[in-house]
Amino acid sequence: MKYFFLFFLIFSFVGNAQQKKELSNLQDSLTPVIVQAFSQQVKWKEAAAAIGIINSVDLGMYAPNSLVPSFNKLSGVRMEERSPGSYRLSIRGSLLRSPFGVRNTKVYWNELPLSDATGNTYLNLVDLSQMSAIEIIKGPASSVYGAGTGGVVLLQSGRTLSADTINRTIQGDIEFGSFNLFKEQLSLKKQSKHFSSCLSESYLQSDGYRQQSALKKLNVLYQASLELKEHQIDFLGWYTNLYYQTPGGITLAQMQSNPTLARQPTTSLPGAVQQQTAIYNKTAFAGLKDQWKISKNKQLVSFVSLNNTRFENPFITNYEYRKETNASVGSKFIVQSTSNNFQWVSGFEWLYNHSAITDFGNKKGIPDTLQLDDRVTANQWSVYTQIQQLLFGQLHLNAGLSINQQQFHYQRISDPLAIIQTKSTQIVPAPRFSLLYDINSSIAVYGLLAYGFSPPSLSEVRPSDGNYYGELAPEKGWNWEMGLKGFLWKNKLQFDFAYYHFQLKDAIVRRNNAAGAEYFINAGSAMQQGVEATLHATLLKSKTAFLNKAIIWSSYSFQPYHFINYSQGSISYSGNEMTGVPKNISVTGIDLEILQKITLHSSINIVSVIPLTDANDAYADAYQLLQFKMDYPISINKWAALFYLGVDNALNQNYSLGNDINAAGKRYYNPAAQRNIFAGIHFQLNK
Repeated sequence: MKYFFLFFLIFSFVGNAQQKKELSNLQDSLTPVIVQAFSQQVKWKEAAAAIGIINSVDLGMYAPNSLVPSFNKLSGVRMEERSPGSYRLSIRGSLLRSPFGVRNTKVYWNELPLSDATGNTYLNLVDLSQMSAIEIIKGPASSVYGAGTGGVVLLQSGRTLSADTINRTIQGDIEFGSFNLFKEQLSLKKQSKHFSSCLSESYLQSDGYRQQSALKKLNVLYQASLELKEHQIDFLGWYTNLYYQTPGGITLAQMQSNPTLARQPTTSLPGAVQQQTAIYNKTAFAGLKDQWKISKNKQLVSFVSLNNTRFENPFITNYEYRKETNASVGSKFIVQSTSNNFQWVSGFEWLYNHSAITDFGNKKGIPDTLQLDDRVTANQWSVYTQIQQLLFGQLHLNAGLSINQQQFHYQRISDPLAIIQTKSTQIVPAPRFSLLYDINSSIAVYGLLAYGFSPPSLSEVRPSDGNYYGELAPEKGWNWEMGLKGFLWKNKLQFDFAYYHFQLKDAIVRRNNAAGAEYFINAGSAMQQGVEATLHATLLKSKTAFLNKAIIWSSYSFQPYHFINYSQGSISYSGNEMTGVPKNISVTGIDLEILQKITLHSSINIVSVIPLTDANDAYADAYQLLQFKMDYPISINKWAALFYLGVDNALNQNYSLGNDINAAGKRYYNPAAQRNIFAGIHFQLNK
């Protein structure tokens, strides 16, 4: 590390003598943003929905090796990381059904589905450096996105076409940090009038904070855009080789005495270290999208994608191999008036998954005797239509309807006497209706009503206990909400307030057997209603003073979720707080620019106590997560660089970021890293 800071000082001296344009990580983000949600292509203020935006500035405020801090800036959004590389995402909802991964949330990348036909998404395969912006639609989206009660995540990566000249750019990152963290990333970009492309690779490794929590991740990506007369053709292809160890949950007493421990052995079961518990995921993805501009007012957007996953999971009680093949096809026809006052979108989406799942015994990290051999095929389709109309110049009407169905086909190969099981959900219509009224050019109020429908995922109908739960019913429910958003004081203040009311029926809930293997049941109903608030203000802008810019931002989520008509066997949990959901979350940050060069980012994430069991007889303590980052840009001829140095968990909190709810043996806690630092350089060369 001492050599790194030596280079920092040298480049700082050289950079002071330069007058070239430099990289900056603090910009005005209050300029009008065009959102892609619901195929509307409208300004953020005119979208009648609660939509969180993570722009390039937000993505650069924290260490470029984790999505967690950027996602958690948004009200109503909570991302957890049980161990490095093990993401878990909740949007306006609980983590009842998500012990790991991303479920109940549709994820798209440049309009290509990353979620499979079973509802699962390997979001941890994506590299943060590849993203240019992220949109998050909160609550049941319905309409053009089909099934889902949690929300929708729209990942975007740049595909800019330049006007006349050919631009070539080399970009890269090198980062070091605590626990032997190392990351490098390199990308080559080319832009011209009719063609753009990007080839990038990244590698990330860390020893982790806890025992059995190391991480290695290699990612290679190629994407391209080609304009061909009336067509724009986009290609996205990537390969990720991800390995991360899974330390497992520990008890409160163990976390208080030594938070670095992995799951400990008992008299009947070995521990995580002995069993070498981990995840191996090798996934290749390729997708093609065509935007055909049929006429000035009509276009047809179609896509096709294919991906293959090789998944291994040595666990405490078994060693699972999974081979997954996924495909998706979709198309939408868009008619839009010349004045943009009217839009009609109709289309379909079809997702396919085939999984070969083989379970062996786990003999200290080595596959042992065969336990189970299963084949599961899933199909999920939706057909939708949506109309958007501007009335009287101030009233925006949006109405949509989707029809959805999921089908499972299950066969146990290892048992010749087993019966082939087939299950289909009912064909479910999911409507969405919204109205937005422009109070003036800067402020709008909206209301919406939407129906959510979320079928069980593969990891729920065929969980780690090895059984098949074909009787699991989809979650469903109506959501209504109202909101106020806009700008004040010449766009210096941006605000967004929302109240929502969602009653979830047939909630899918996680359970654990005595060995710690999971299974899922439909346990009843839950009330998810709350309030979200977001503020973003530019307090100061000056080109001559010592302090050139000061921005303050804050988000707050009030989530008093509780169970209604909810029981397990003869025990009723009705009225209890919803498991895994903190009632209050607030995130506040200050961003400063000094001497037109140095930028400082600081934020504090305050999370209230979290119920860990349905019975509410155990709670995780509240915590306050303080983070700092400093950026220092320089330029040398055609080179531009951004040095950064940061501190995570500056208050040195002993907290769990990703609790195992309802865990056997009271092993609820997955302690996150205590105080740690990182430093790196982002560089760019324009030719």
